[in-house]
Amino acid sequence: ASIAGLAPMLGPAIAVIWGWVPALLWVVLGTLLIGAVHDFSALVISARHHGRSIGTIVKDIIHPRARLLFLLITFFLVSLALGVFVLVIAGLFAAPDPENIPASAHPEAILPTYSLMLIAMVIGFLIYRKKAPLFLLIGVGFILMLGTTWAGLHLPITGIDAATWTWTLLVYAFLASILPVWLLLQPRDFLNSLLLYSALIAMLVGFFILSPEWAAPAFNANPKGAPPLIPFLFIVIACGAISGFHGLVASGTTAKQMNRETDAPLIGYGAMLGESLLALVAVLATTAGAFASHEEWADFYGSWDKAAGLNQKLGVFIQGTGQFVHQLGVPIDLAYTFVSVVVVAFAMTSVDTGTRLLRFNVQEIGYTLGVKILDNRYISTLIAVAAIGFFAFFEVDGKPAGLFLWTLFGTTNQILAGLTLLAVTIYLYRRRRPILYTMLPMFVVLGATISAMVMGIHTAIDKAQWPVAIIGSVILVLALWLVLEAVLAVRSIRIANRQRKVHAQVIHP
Repeated sequence: ASIAGLAPMLGPAIAVIWGWVPALLWVVLGTLLIGAVHDFSALVISARHHGRSIGTIVKDIIHPRARLLFLLITFFLVSLALGVFVLVIAGLFAAPDPENIPASAHPEAILPTYSLMLIAMVIGFLIYRKKAPLFLLIGVGFILMLGTTWAGLHLPITGIDAATWTWTLLVYAFLASILPVWLLLQPRDFLNSLLLYSALIAMLVGFFILSPEWAAPAFNANPKGAPPLIPFLFIVIACGAISGFHGLVASGTTAKQMNRETDAPLIGYGAMLGESLLALVAVLATTAGAFASHEEWADFYGSWDKAAGLNQKLGVFIQGTGQFVHQLGVPIDLAYTFVSVVVVAFAMTSVDTGTRLLRFNVQEIGYTLGVKILDNRYISTLIAVAAIGFFAFFEVDGKPAGLFLWTLFGTTNQILAGLTLLAVTIYLYRRRRPILYTMLPMFVVLGATISAMVMGIHTAIDKAQWPVAIIGSVILVLALWLVLEAVLAVRSIRIANRQRKVHAQVIHP
């Protein structure tokens, strides 16, 4: 539930501008060969280091300097991701004029979203403080959650603009990240996982009942104004095939909750397969479910500038999957509300989980630099929320950054994934284990993302978008520096291995 945020729904909704075949292939093959391997590896390596985060493990695997570099890249990644999530959620909630609600807004999702928080907190309190039966409470909670979805359809909350919702979400992120995990995060994640499974089953069954025709072309190699298919396909689908954010969730948090290492394939590899299924549904919804004809699709995806509206693209996902759910006999308005609640519920889960991870990240940076005040959870959380707010309110040419931030987030996300695979590869190399199955994905991911970052920086400079260029350049320098540290670490390992061989020959000629 913590990894299935907006990205596997929103990324494919943008990427299908290049056609449904490239998006489908990357989601399927990228997950099987790269993404699931990454998540599984990050989980195992953390479990073997007493549940430590990947950012602290690289100190032992590569070099002490690598720890700070990895932590700084993580800071940018999580801040960017959550800034985009808050921006998009605020856009979904915002309906300042009750008489003229935008098609991309879904104020009917507000009541169910906040009701779910209350339901989760009550369940958490009853389970952990009153020892109430788990399955009974979860069953009642799930029924109440579905009931509030119906109520939200009839009681939409309107009259509040996007800026106000953004501030509200930032306050929520602060409070949720300092609450005990058992009170909100664990029970809500459990309910959200049930919601995800129910939604996926309903969407897939509905898709096969509807059996829609493809409205999108199989290939659309040169959309107007779009960047090149390669490497940008790999970073636009930010979490549907591979995600550095998953490594952060797997290490340090999930690893501590795992009973035994043999559970890692199901948890690490299996969870990524589940998320890729959601991304696959997003591809189907935005290429076959939401549009009745190729002309409708071509009008909506006519150029890259039209793809810049993140809320509009998420609206297409909701429209397409809502049509799938409608095939099961659910009234169409209720189907749209149900899907919008699913979207927001997972985005909100990522916001509070991510803010907590960012707080830990700030504390680890403070520990590394010897800044003791950052160990205070309120101060570190305040810094984390301020960073999220910076990107949530970030503008380019006087408009919300939208697609600029998404591309920058996707690039940073995949760079972090490549660096995690790099750390795992060196870990295996030190132990003389096979490294091909992590090394090859590492080269693919780092090659694609670093080239995309360079191209993105060049474009930002050409358009005089200096904040974007500066942030991208800082992330790129940190990543290249970390790669250099890894190369030096490999060189040291090889020298040490040769010295051991010489020493062994001297003792046993």
